[in-house]
Amino acid sequence: MTLWHGRFGDGPAAELLAYTVSLPFDRRLAGDDIDGSRAHVRGLARVGLLTAEEAAAVLDALDRTAAELTDGTFELAEGDEDIHTAIERRVTELAGDAGAKLHTGRSRNDQVATALRLYCKRELGRVAERVLDLQAVLVDRAVEAGDAYLPGYTHLQRAQPVLVAHHLLAHAWTLARDVDRLLATRTRLDVSPLGAGALAGSSLPLDPDGVAADLGFAARFENSLDAVSDRDFVAEVLFNLALLAVHLSRVGEELVLWSSDEFGFVRLDDAYATGSSMLPQKKNPDIAELARAKAGRLIGQLTGLLATLKGLPLAYNRDLQEDKEPLFDALDQTVLGLGALTGMVATLRLDTARMAAAADSPYAAAVDLAEFLVVAGVPFRRAHAVVGELVRRALDGEAAFADLVRAHPDLGAEAAALLEPGVAVRRRTTPGGAGPAPVAAQLDRMRTRLAQDRARVAGDG
Repeated sequence: MTLWHGRFGDGPAAELLAYTVSLPFDRRLAGDDIDGSRAHVRGLARVGLLTAEEAAAVLDALDRTAAELTDGTFELAEGDEDIHTAIERRVTELAGDAGAKLHTGRSRNDQVATALRLYCKRELGRVAERVLDLQAVLVDRAVEAGDAYLPGYTHLQRAQPVLVAHHLLAHAWTLARDVDRLLATRTRLDVSPLGAGALAGSSLPLDPDGVAADLGFAARFENSLDAVSDRDFVAEVLFNLALLAVHLSRVGEELVLWSSDEFGFVRLDDAYATGSSMLPQKKNPDIAELARAKAGRLIGQLTGLLATLKGLPLAYNRDLQEDKEPLFDALDQTVLGLGALTGMVATLRLDTARMAAAADSPYAAAVDLAEFLVVAGVPFRRAHAVVGELVRRALDGEAAFADLVRAHPDLGAEAAALLEPGVAVRRRTTPGGAGPAPVAAQLDRMRTRLAQDRARVAGDG
């Protein structure tokens, strides 16, 4: 029996039910739906729409339904098109006429929106915790790397040497912005839609403020039309996850490069790599490769939902059912990806000797020569040209770069000493830079930030 059977003479066609059913994927909202229903029942009792005995019977039926869902004894029935219908049907079976009052003053429109907001609040906290775990591993590996250094790249060309710790912390700071976005979205979606009804509220003396407080929401809706049609929060969650996936993809791309023989900067742990079905010597960075691919999947889910939302008139339209599958999948893939990448980064072995050898090219200190001339009073653009000419002459085979620097009247032996291995990275002293002193300060700030963010995740939950 459908929730709208009184208006229709005949039952729904099988094709309609098959096309519109959402139970296979919205079952994960069961706990949130029951929480919303409990608060709704308590609200109905407060305003006298349920007697104390009726409220107790319905709450008991909700508890029994929740237990059945948890232990796997909950039985679906024909006509259960979604989890919300299924729960109401079971509550009515258990509580009788009192159960039939569960939906008083409520529509599936505000009911579903409430459950989805509760779900997103919780899941955003779970994702943020996983991001913080990855950041913590990056910090641990940065500390472990100590004074080791590697080439920093622009255009994938060796540019300047940087501490390995500096490189790892760059990803940690990127992820810190992801945590900010996740928590900001959680704050924005912390609004209860219950009481909005189908679209216009109700003539019944409902208590949406009390229900919102009961459910732990920061506020209740201001406009009933907006409350049931708003899926901005789902689009925001998908954007946050898509951008997070892009950042994980960048980490993955570097691990693919670094673990190749051409770079050789890292060795993957056996537990976080795969082999080849044909080539015995292979160790493949599948986690890193999938991190790249999943980003495309999540970007597609975001754009798909935005395309769904762009033409919808107020208020609720069945199109909004399409918000859940991309949301659920994006959250699942993000949590799995964060766990896998965190393990991969935690267990890989850094080949710091190989990194240093790649960073020790004297050309990587070319800008230090230009700055040496700047300190002597030479305008930077002219200094740049002087050093650039020496680079060109060395690459043309005239002489070794260091010899050309040593012989230049404005440079000499003091400048040539800047080309020695490990010197250039130690000269990076500006705040936020890649040298030992600023990186040590940066590590302290990142540790503080991690502690603050863990408190924010727990405190806002």
